Amino acid sequence: MIRMVLGKLGGLALTLFLASVIIFSALLLTPGDPVSALAGGARPTPELIAAIRAEYRLDDPVWLQYLHWLGGVVTGDFGRSFVYKTDVSVLVGARFEVTFQLVLLTTALIAVFGLGSGILAAVSGRRTDMIVSVSTSLGMALPTFIVAILLIWIFATSLGWFPTFGAGDEGLDRLWHLVLPAASLALMFIAYISRVTRSALVAQLHSEHVETARVRGIPWPRVFRRHVFHNAAPQILAISGTTIAGLFAASAIAEQAFGLGGIGSLLTEAAARKDLPVVQVVSLLLVTLFVVLNAIADLLAAAIDPDSAGTRRNA
Repeated sequence: MIRMVLGKLGGLALTLFLASVIIFSALLLTPGDPVSALAGGARPTPELIAAIRAEYRLDDPVWLQYLHWLGGVVTGDFGRSFVYKTDVSVLVGARFEVTFQLVLLTTALIAVFGLGSGILAAVSGRRTDMIVSVSTSLGMALPTFIVAILLIWIFATSLGWFPTFGAGDEGLDRLWHLVLPAASLALMFIAYISRVTRSALVAQLHSEHVETARVRGIPWPRVFRRHVFHNAAPQILAISGTTIAGLFAASAIAEQAFGLGGIGSLLTEAAARKDLPVVQVVSLLLVTLFVVLNAIADLLAAAIDPDSAGTRRNA
């Protein structure tokens, strides 16, 4: 287990290093003069050009520019947005809370309805399995933006149960504002996790050791808990970890549809306005969240079933 943890940490550091190189290189690959991009699309004055070239050390060698940028990221100096005229750390920090709460609520919905419907489809009869299969097919086919429009029309415009715009105030008001965005974001992932859960459980239900346990007269709830769900859990957990890690990036569509103002919508706005300092930091943050959450999910799966983790590594 210690060897696996050290391996994960090494892979994590290598992935983040490569991601930082690629993300920083995006500035160099931007068509035209980098000064124009860093100026946010506006026509830069000679004074602004001189200030930008000095702040970003554009006259230095590329490797020195990268080390300066990386040093700032490591020490918490993320630079300054040329569009929003404020520090990137302040900009991202103010919006990260909303995105984190949205992802948290979405994860809860996926865990309850994704796992629940997958278990139901696996252990119930053929009719229930068919209903869940059709429902999950529909859920995976519907884009998040279309689901958001439908939810707004039904639960906000027609019934008036939920607000349609903004993140609201702290506490229950925030939760109330996040219900529809979380539901629209969760639907596709609920369908996906449901299918993964069903497939993993069905594979275990038809395995030889489960049949042996049933023949020996072990009560079904105990067989399901110890021999079916326990053995299927690592596969479900590994895929769920990847899914949840991707929610931070996928949240941009729901945030735009409901005007939440999280980091997902910040990234799309910054990319559209060529605010590269913000794009670089938010992109690196999303990559970091993705690889860290994936590593945690893999370690949890290995803790539940060390044998299956070893099998995956050797596969």
